[in-house]
Parts: sequence; C-alpha cells; structure tokens
Amino acid sequence: QVQLVESGGGLVQAGGSLRLSCEVSGRTISSFRMGWFRQAPGKEREFVGGISRIGLLYYPDSVKGRFTISRDDAKNTVNLQIASLKPEDTALYYCTATASANDWYSPDYWGQGIQVTVSS
Repeated sequence: QVQLVESGGGLVQAGGSLRLSCEVSGRTISSFRMGWFRQAPGKEREFVGGISRIGLLYYPDSVKGRFTISRDDAKNTVNLQIASLKPEDTALYYCTATASANDWYSPDYWGQGIQVTVSS
C-alpha cells in the first residue's frame, strides 16, 4: 500500500524559507511522477510543481524562481524548498504521486497535507 507523509510545515515569517518533505512508503519513489499542490482558504487547489521519473522539473510561472523540488531516492523522499516566503504562500500543501498515465492534475495518491503559515 502506497502512503505519502508530508513533514516540515509550520509558522514562518515572511521573507524566510521552508523545506517540506514527503516520504513515500510502499513503492520506490522513482516509479512515480511526484507533485506538490497547495490550497489556501477559499481558493482552488493549485499545482506548484513536480518532478518526473527521470528527474525533469516542472513549475508554474507563479512560483518559478522561489520553489525548488528535489528528490532523494535513497530516502524515498521528495522535497519542496520555498524561498522568500510571502503571506500569500499560506496554504495546506499536499504531496502527490502518479504511477499511471494520468496527468499532474489527477495523481494516483495524495498525502494528508501539511500546513504552512507565513506571517507578515
């Protein structure tokens, strides 16, 4: 059974940085396309980036330059580094995994989500 568990969230001051991690269990992480989403209160869920099986990185323009995704195959973990945090980055962040042919927006697995709160 595949499980995704996020960690690293919390309360951070604007301008700071944060690293979220997502540990995958039940299957080798390199068999998935791994993604990150976020959802702020009252807003739709937003794709903030992903890494393909072969390590290609994808970011929407809205976060490009501040968000960095990396994968640690030895730890079966994917990370999301967020720099220059803004109050509008406050959201519940989700890790996703896709092994099927579904696109980034229809992942096969979701983590439980982790809260990031940025204070001004």
